[in-house]
Amino acid sequence: MLSLRSLLSIIVIIVFTIPAYAAGSDEEDTAETAKSDLTAAKEFIEAKRFKEAIPHLKRARAADDDNADIHNWLGYSYRKIGKFEKSMKNYNRALELNSEHKGALEYKGELYLQIGKLTEAKKLQAKLRQICPESCEELEDLNNAITAFEATGEYSY
Repeated sequence: MLSLRSLLSIIVIIVFTIPAYAAGSDEEDTAETAKSDLTAAKEFIEAKRFKEAIPHLKRARAADDDNADIHNWLGYSYRKIGKFEKSMKNYNRALELNSEHKGALEYKGELYLQIGKLTEAKKLQAKLRQICPESCEELEDLNNAITAFEATGEYSY
């Protein structure tokens, strides 16, 4: 038979642990926040509302700093509003997390074209060729941007 003290201990444990399980884990909440903010950001990006995407991407990054896609989209959004240094920082982080992130390789190559660094863009083009020997959308887009840059001396893609 349980003593009164043991019974009270069990009741206290139950009372304090049930709310913790009901609330869910911080990890789950953090992942949901990142996912929700990334989804909202992509909607703004598709609408070419890059400044409005950035706060969502920053929150997503704060919730999941090891997500290469979040850093890639943040780099893309910063590039589209002319904040090239912040853009480069985020592309670099995306590529630290995933050195074969095709989107980050393409967009970083386009950033290099925007700042007049054709040689650097071609290095990323070569890396994409290794990753996509049969070609891929990211390689085709960077190829087109480089071809246009070589013809005009300007980034216009």
